[in-house]
Amino acid sequence: MSMQKARFLVDDLKPASRLFKALGDETRLKIVALLAHGELCVCHLQEALALTQPAVSRHLSVLRAAGVVEPRRDGTWVYYRLARQPDAGSEQHLASVVAAFRARTGMKRELERLMKARGPASCT
Repeated sequence: MSMQKARFLVDDLKPASRLFKALGDETRLKIVALLAHGELCVCHLQEALALTQPAVSRHLSVLRAAGVVEPRRDGTWVYYRLARQPDAGSEQHLASVVAAFRARTGMKRELERLMKARGPASCT
């Protein structure tokens, strides 16, 4: 195998490697599971995970750097949603993870309880 072909294969693995590294943490998997149900404010994630704002922000930073989530700022509040992936392989991997979490109704129920308790406008 030529060096150029070997380099192509390694470069081809980078997006998937970056995705799996970002998802290699239980808290970040939980964040992805929650975001699988739609866009959420940092404070909702904080409440759902029983973590401090700096801890949630640190995990979101890792997910954001890996291209797993994308932010949307609304005044002083930041909302996150799952991001489209840069290549078909990574998109398929993330979709598989999301599908697995969507099948688990427990996370959806927890999120619904959280939204009822706090409300979608609780961040304002």
